[in-house]
Amino acid sequence: MAAAFTPNHAAPVPNARARVNQTYRNLALWTLQGWIAMFFLAAGYAKLTESMDNLITLMSWPALVSQQFVRGVGLAEIVLALGMLTPLVSWKVGRPLLIVAAVGLVVLEAVMLGVHALGGDIGLSIVNVILLGLTIPVLLGRRA
Repeated sequence: MAAAFTPNHAAPVPNARARVNQTYRNLALWTLQGWIAMFFLAAGYAKLTESMDNLITLMSWPALVSQQFVRGVGLAEIVLALGMLTPLVSWKVGRPLLIVAAVGLVVLEAVMLGVHALGGDIGLSIVNVILLGLTIPVLLGRRA
């Protein structure tokens, strides 16, 4: 008779474990999103405000394109960085914007990896590989 009153502790454990794992996953993704947003806000701001001479000193590719193109890339970086944070306002509206921003950043990072590699900027190429390593998990983790 005592067996009939024994609570089944096995059922809640997987649910609790799944919730904890989901919480850690969500925290890791938000941390990556914050790092990505901070990096691209700073990079975009620099491209919008720094003189072309300073940008050419820091990177070789601005010497090959117009000032308007460099400023446009900076503006795109800021918009995409803000897109990474849109779920803070509303998950329902912000999640699709986050996915679009993550795809945009992956494309931008891949193109810039090629540009930096062809230009011989090994340090900036490595930075783009690291950025891809941060952005792809966000894209894959948030699309589900």
